[in-house]
Amino acid sequence: MKFILVGLLALTPFLISAQGILNTLDSNGYHCNAIVAAKDTIPVIYLTDVPVFGYKSSRNSTEARQWERLVRNVKKAYPYAKLAGIKFNEYNQKIAGIKSEKVQKEMMKQAEDEIEAQFGNELKDLTISQGKILLKLIDRQTNNCSYDIVVDFRGHFRAFFYQSFARLFGYNLKVKYDPLGADADVERIVLMIENGSI
Repeated sequence: MKFILVGLLALTPFLISAQGILNTLDSNGYHCNAIVAAKDTIPVIYLTDVPVFGYKSSRNSTEARQWERLVRNVKKAYPYAKLAGIKFNEYNQKIAGIKSEKVQKEMMKQAEDEIEAQFGNELKDLTISQGKILLKLIDRQTNNCSYDIVVDFRGHFRAFFYQSFARLFGYNLKVKYDPLGADADVERIVLMIENGSI
């Protein structure tokens, strides 16, 4: 069966160009694409990419400890980043319908107070490295660095104040997430968390 499937996959471009793609129903009633080849209908189903990671080997015990620490820190920060992405989209939708800038500012202040009351103590317990990872993961979830989010919701003065305060503790709110470069290990861990392998 495996060889037949591989053979069909190899011949699919030729069959498609010769016969064209049809939309059809399979035996369970699902709607899918299909090709017709020699009076036979073959369903064509496109699968999403699945990241596959090999075992991460370490050259020495120091690298192994650094990897374990990074995994622990990402696991701690990632749920907050996901929540930040959800809240960001939620508040963006609420603000989009409001024309008055004064009402928008009041809503954002109220949202900030709600988040502070709900998660303030938990976020204060994060370590510096977990906080840096959280800033990068927020950028990953929202496609906006933390500085830009503060500018959008609270204004330039507040963003400047937060950035200055963050720099005292070694943070940078303007940091961008780079999944193919500096943050490749973080991205790998996040993908492993999402597919349930760690």
